[in-house]
Amino acid sequence: MATNAMARDLATLGRMSVNRLRERYAEVYGESTPGRNKAWLVKRIAWRIQALAEGGLCERASARAAFLANDADLRLNPPPRTPAPDPAPDRVLPFSSDARLPVPGTLLTRLYKGTRIQVQVLVQGFEYEGSVYTSLSAVAKAITGSHLNGYRFFHLNAKRGNS
Repeated sequence: MATNAMARDLATLGRMSVNRLRERYAEVYGESTPGRNKAWLVKRIAWRIQALAEGGLCERASARAAFLANDADLRLNPPPRTPAPDPAPDRVLPFSSDARLPVPGTLLTRLYKGTRIQVQVLVQGFEYEGSVYTSLSAVAKAITGSHLNGYRFFHLNAKRGNS
């Protein structure tokens, strides 16, 4: 049965800072801990305080634990550190432009709602009214205000087409 002093001691553990819990751990175990997990420290210290006050495990439980520990393959040392594998070298993937696109420098022209639209094909994108867009669909959206397939909007056929 827990005494009032032990109950108060256990109740204060949850309100202690991690640094204070580490100090308390060293007091009850006689050694420091590298652990900084508050919940783990509280549980370990609470168990140790109760074990010291009430005598710990019975002989039968201690014998069983010793038997299991002796039977297990315990690792006393951490595994050797293996260096991290070298990251894969950066590869430059070849850019394959869509076969429906004309060569860079081509001017795509389309009549839309009575206005003549002109878009220049660039190496990495499309220029329309001084702005560069990454896709023809983005250009079509800027013109119409709704999402459209850029190839269809500019009437580019499945092969190489001109407008």
